[in-house]
Amino acid sequence: MVRIGIIGGTGLENPDILKSPSEIVIPTPYGETSSPLLTGTIRGKDIVILSRHGRNHTIPPGQVNNRANIYALQDAGCTHIIATTACGSLRNEIGRGDIVIPDQFIDFTHHRISTFFEEFRPGKLQHCAMPDPFNKDLRNHLISSAKELGLKFHPAGTLITIEGPRFSTRAESRMYRTWGADIVNMSIAPEVILANELRIPYAALAMSTDYDSWKDDVDPVSWEEVLKVFSENVKNVTKLLLLTISGI
Repeated sequence: MVRIGIIGGTGLENPDILKSPSEIVIPTPYGETSSPLLTGTIRGKDIVILSRHGRNHTIPPGQVNNRANIYALQDAGCTHIIATTACGSLRNEIGRGDIVIPDQFIDFTHHRISTFFEEFRPGKLQHCAMPDPFNKDLRNHLISSAKELGLKFHPAGTLITIEGPRFSTRAESRMYRTWGADIVNMSIAPEVILANELRIPYAALAMSTDYDSWKDDVDPVSWEEVLKVFSENVKNVTKLLLLTISGI
């Protein structure tokens, strides 16, 4: 049975979108999840929504209990995970409001626990291969849905996750570009790493809200601008998720 976990939740906790909603709390060996899980259905598919930063956005990126969140989604029976996130563009061609479906990531966080394997069992060393961390089939569902909706989107890209909660300096932003990163955010790592360790297909849907700090001809990123652009374009994320869910 397909059960799709959605991390993010913006615009999808509306009971008119999630049918027969109910909350469940799943205890984990790693502590509490960011929020209770919200379960229900969308277009006939079983859905589990988890708000990464809490329902009231009170949890900073570096304090998100990623291990509890991913463990709980697995325990809830999720067969797929789609994560939504705002991001900064590191390329001229990725404009504000554009959607990016990343195929690679760079983990530039410093203080987050990024594995479930805290000790190795004899004969069962857990070195998880991760050359293509975002699930190809899920990404293809997102890509075909974005094409059908006529959205402005980018079918691939390298996402770099920074620690936060501060934004980048100009020097850092320009360095990320030289590394080959196309977008920057504070959330996808280690989520994607942990999902891969548990072998849950995971894909991300990133909305560009700003140009980080590398461009001299626009104002550097601010939280107010992130919220403004996201609120103006969140309907596109919602439509893309709904259509993608229908096809899984």
